[in-house]
Amino acid sequence: MDDSGSAASSCCHGPSACVFTKALMARSASCELATRHALGETDAMTCGSPVAQANCTTLSALLRERAGFVLRLPRPPSPLPHVKALQLQCGGLIALQRILEAPDDDVHHMIGLAHERHGSLLDLPWRAMVDAIAAWQPRRRRPQPGPGA
Repeated sequence: MDDSGSAASSCCHGPSACVFTKALMARSASCELATRHALGETDAMTCGSPVAQANCTTLSALLRERAGFVLRLPRPPSPLPHVKALQLQCGGLIALQRILEAPDDDVHHMIGLAHERHGSLLDLPWRAMVDAIAAWQPRRRRPQPGPGA
């Protein structure tokens, strides 16, 4: 289980942890402010801007709140299963990019564009966003070659 969908945390739990680490690691989105760090056998992402991190935290909380019923998510602060956290982050950011018709998938740019066009993240077209999040499917893995291949 993962609690990366909660507003206050992500998979690396530090004070500057990137809220959308899963989406960035899955390459569903990018961010000019994120920095990747190797932590033993895992990677972590940190955010270089406290203001941007606050904006991302707000968007993450709104994604969980608005899509919670449709995705049958546990209520915060309960942790999310990994696949649900991926669906929320990847599906949410892809939906945001489509709705804004953003030229790139940079999270920081998309949140700025959302504020510019809608005034607030609260005023996004959440119905369309939630529908897109619910429709998101993870990429299928490539079949592994058989033992005789």
